[in-house]
Amino acid sequence: MFIHWGLYAIPAGEWKGKPVEGIGEWVMNHAKIPVGEYEQLAKQFNPVKFNADEWVSIAKNAGMKYIVITSKHHDGFAMFGSKVSPYNVVDATPFHRDPMKELAAACQKAGIKLSFYYSQSQDWHEPDAIGNTWDFPDESKKDFSRYFEQKAEPQVKELLTNYCTLGSIWFDTPRSITKAQSEELLTMVHQYQPTALVSGRVGNNAGDYDTVGDNQVAVGPMKRDWEAISTTNDTWGYKKDDNNWKPASVLIRQMAHAAGHNGNYLLNVGPTAEGVIPPAAVQALNEVGQWMKVNGEAIYDTSGGPFNYDLSWGVITAKPGKLYLHVFDWPQKVLTLYGLKNKVQNASLLAGNKKLKFSQSVGKTPENYALHISVPSAAPDKNNSVIVLNIEGEPEVDASLIQQPNGAVDLDAYLGNIHKADSGSTLRFDSRGVAEHWTNKEDWLDWSFKVAQPGNFDVVLVTSSLKNNHKWEGGHKVAVEIAGQKVEGKINKDSDESNPVMPYWDYVGSKLGRISIPKGGEYQLSLKAESIESAQNLGLTLVEVKLVPVQK
Repeated sequence: MFIHWGLYAIPAGEWKGKPVEGIGEWVMNHAKIPVGEYEQLAKQFNPVKFNADEWVSIAKNAGMKYIVITSKHHDGFAMFGSKVSPYNVVDATPFHRDPMKELAAACQKAGIKLSFYYSQSQDWHEPDAIGNTWDFPDESKKDFSRYFEQKAEPQVKELLTNYCTLGSIWFDTPRSITKAQSEELLTMVHQYQPTALVSGRVGNNAGDYDTVGDNQVAVGPMKRDWEAISTTNDTWGYKKDDNNWKPASVLIRQMAHAAGHNGNYLLNVGPTAEGVIPPAAVQALNEVGQWMKVNGEAIYDTSGGPFNYDLSWGVITAKPGKLYLHVFDWPQKVLTLYGLKNKVQNASLLAGNKKLKFSQSVGKTPENYALHISVPSAAPDKNNSVIVLNIEGEPEVDASLIQQPNGAVDLDAYLGNIHKADSGSTLRFDSRGVAEHWTNKEDWLDWSFKVAQPGNFDVVLVTSSLKNNHKWEGGHKVAVEIAGQKVEGKINKDSDESNPVMPYWDYVGSKLGRISIPKGGEYQLSLKAESIESAQNLGLTLVEVKLVPVQK
């Protein structure tokens, strides 16, 4: 559980009677609130309904194993008793209690790991730190090293030495921090808390693991252990008019996707100024917890599945001798999996351990490495039904990208090969697996894949907004070549493409044309740009190329 809690919960997205756009914990920045005015919020902060045991119980009931809480966010206010600065919850508020100490005690009782978030670079309360350009506009007068040495480092030491055995220190937004300063923080954490991890957001490629972008779930290969972070609504800190709560189905699917790609899942709640986790968030977490009580075996202590792509019906997690098929889109009678070479000993539903009949064929073509599992007509779980396969040996699969049993070919951007025109090209894959910063029309991508069911296909390109449903850029002219055929078209908003794993982004479908694949076999598809629009400096942001079978 991620917890964003601080003075920003008092204005809750509003300042002087007017709503402030953006996420709740950034209200000071977005409304350009002077330090002297924002400081007055501390006199009002009195979370009389805060109950550490209750918060930890909510996390544990949801199946969570660790908590990360904001000890100091970008507003500079310490939510712990700090001797470094009087601008803290014990000294500056009528609450006069240290909620971090109370959470540490509650976590220890419940067997939950506690971790602290700490904003090491941005501190809008301090003239020498990063971020406050309205009170301290003269950058030439700032001495970041002074802030770092006099506030950031000593407060981090307090967190490391005054509480409990910590799971991690979760740093954030390492703007302007030097490599030496990042490494100093890393060394300090390991010195005082040898078993604690340091998030990659400490900066400069330091840290023990990576976190992907906010509200992203990585689908491409990651170089290190990683963590997905997601909100239960649209904001991190409490915002009273944000009622866009994600249903449990989305949260469960995000969690399974993270596990299916060797990641952890950190899910945020933003408590009120009184210390109450919003009931809608608690309800969703309870639903996740109910699912975990039945299916947790398919999440805890698993690794990602053996395929480097997701399946049309869901994702796979693994343990020695077992594969867990997370089926989001339940089939009518038969679930088909192409490409698994291991002999399957048995198949069953994880819920209730009901055995399932199956047939398996082995051969050189995708359809001959096929597993067909007979399934009940109705999905056992409305959100994610898990089928367990007991297999012989280590998982072995056809490494090719294979057409899905439903006939579709899904060429996710990250599965392609980037061909750059020159060393200055900015085209790359982001942590979502999306090709971004494609602004040079001389760059291009191609994919290799296998087709089992030939026929006619509509060519659809899926593109994405940059973030939070903002700034989609279209109008690009592109060409797709495959099987000696070429289709050309323009990237337009022909259709909306829902993405329940990452609903934070706007995905757009553009239909380019139709091609024919005459027979089964291996094919190559290339995507080139004839012109790229980049008025917003975004360019072509590609999610995938889809070959959608034309129904006869």
